Amino acid sequence: MISAVSIDWDACINLMLQAMQVLQQGGLRLLALLHLTRDVDGQPAWPFALRLSGEVMLIDRSVARALLAALAYLAAAALLLLLGLFWKRWRLPLLAIGAGLLLFTPWPDAALFTTAATPTSFHVSPERFSAAAIVRGERIYRAQCLACHGGDGKGNTPLALSLAVAPPNLSSGLLWRRFDGDLYWSLRHGKGGMPGFAGKISAADSWALIDYMKANAAGVGIGDTGGWPRPIALPDMTLVCGNAHAARLSQWQGQRIRVVIGKPGAADTEDPRLQSVLLGATASDAVGAIDCAGVETDAVRAIAIITGTPEDRLPGTELLADRDGWLRARSSGGAWSQDDMLCRSPLAGAGGQAPATSAVATTGIDQLIATMDADPVRFIKGGFVH
Repeated sequence: MISAVSIDWDACINLMLQAMQVLQQGGLRLLALLHLTRDVDGQPAWPFALRLSGEVMLIDRSVARALLAALAYLAAAALLLLLGLFWKRWRLPLLAIGAGLLLFTPWPDAALFTTAATPTSFHVSPERFSAAAIVRGERIYRAQCLACHGGDGKGNTPLALSLAVAPPNLSSGLLWRRFDGDLYWSLRHGKGGMPGFAGKISAADSWALIDYMKANAAGVGIGDTGGWPRPIALPDMTLVCGNAHAARLSQWQGQRIRVVIGKPGAADTEDPRLQSVLLGATASDAVGAIDCAGVETDAVRAIAIITGTPEDRLPGTELLADRDGWLRARSSGGAWSQDDMLCRSPLAGAGGQAPATSAVATTGIDQLIATMDADPVRFIKGGFVH
């Protein structure tokens, strides 16, 4: 008996979103090389009014299936047309069938997989979500945005309530549903009732402001839900390691990272599965189980914003980041447990529970590492949680 084929639609959609992103970014680079698009703020501008978007597909799986079916038609048509060019005996039938498939490909409504674009849709922040940018963005936010959006970004201030058009809730999923480049364009040129800030803050400060808004939304999310409702990255920062060699935290991409705030406990032991970073202490304290120390004064403040924790309550806190740089767990001291996992995938099993861990994952840290590896962050560019 032939068993039914099970399709992992989440994996298919994730792959499709990645392909859509790579296709558009590659096309933009090609246009820039051919001098067919202008530069905006030092990066190639997206020249079209629309761009591909996977947001609807993440809400309605039938749209994803329809688009996959259309792509299958397109692939079959391309194959038949190619065969028709080289197979003389069957050329006419193959070309006719291939042309028919192209003509009758059942594309879903374009509005379901496209969205309005801006010239900076595919711009990339030169700040790279660094601790310094987050803290600089906080100062800019307090000077330019606090009156309308409030400290928590929810826009419940007296000024906001008096406006004809209410400001968006920045602590919701808005910042994750939009491309960073689109957020940047809105900040620079305005949107809805919000004026543009191109004449008030620099391009670099605009990117720093976006970094802060994301970090602040993560901290507000912990206060509201007890976890990070949406993925947040571990901020990049300068490190000094035992050999006094300076490095960037981003150079450890592909490795799991443990962040320790304050001096490590005397009982700390080295774990070869983790790269350990010490914050809020001197480089001379980076010994034993600690690989490197963060030496930027902004590093602890950035972590305080992301975790929604006052700086004076951070010592003793530890954080875990997965191999892709996403913060996943936080401990306030003591042994690690599954309760410390603050960034879980709603797609990982019924009820959003973490996937089953290996039988050898007996301790808290073992279970957390197994969960992080088995439950990767997905769908960031599409605007979904995981």
